[in-house]
Amino acid sequence: MRASSNNAAVRVGILRMRLLIRESHSLKEKRSVIKSIKDRLKNKFNISVAEVGNLDNRQFADICVAFVSNDGRFTESTLSKVLGYARQNPYAEITSSEIEIL
Repeated sequence: MRASSNNAAVRVGILRMRLLIRESHSLKEKRSVIKSIKDRLKNKFNISVAEVGNLDNRQFADICVAFVSNDGRFTESTLSKVLGYARQNPYAEITSSEIEIL
């Protein structure tokens, strides 16, 4: 593939969240909650979402969200909205989060 002569800026935003699912008593319950959160985020925003850590812990989950645009402020704003939306979920508490723009 040939590089384009267009020097459009590309901004990749990454949102990392650690979730606590207090009411989860098994990995099956946790995965159900995480799947619901991921599906809702994907449906509401044009993002990619993956569970990336604490896979074998029944109460904690590490989720990463990726978003790409040509504007760093728009990227950060979108990820902030994703974080706010994720905080509204009654089944999972966000214990830590970090937004990084590359």
